[in-house]
Amino acid sequence: MTTAQSHQSLLETCIQNCLDCLRDCETCADACLSGDMVQMMAQCIKLCRDCADTCDICARFMARNSDLHAQLCQVCAEACDRCAAECEKHDHDHCRRCAASCRRCAESCRQMATAMA
Repeated sequence: MTTAQSHQSLLETCIQNCLDCLRDCETCADACLSGDMVQMMAQCIKLCRDCADTCDICARFMARNSDLHAQLCQVCAEACDRCAAECEKHDHDHCRRCAASCRRCAESCRQMATAMA
């Protein structure tokens, strides 16, 4: 595999991980908002929304091959780490799925940011 092919594969994987994470964060936030203990889940909801928005813009910048996507990948990894850490505190299935998706996305974004450095 050439360096260009390797970069394209890493890019496609990272975009997909961002989109998967965006979906899982939105699903988690919606489930938390629909639950009985919304106030207790406020931080989870906030971080899920931040993460979903960051994943969205990150995927879009990678898709358009923006010169800023490496920096956005670093920010996205941070948002994903924060969201995962919060979701891991909760025992809901949607929180566990969200945390796992966030961890995958954070790792993928770190690899992408490093590859672009």
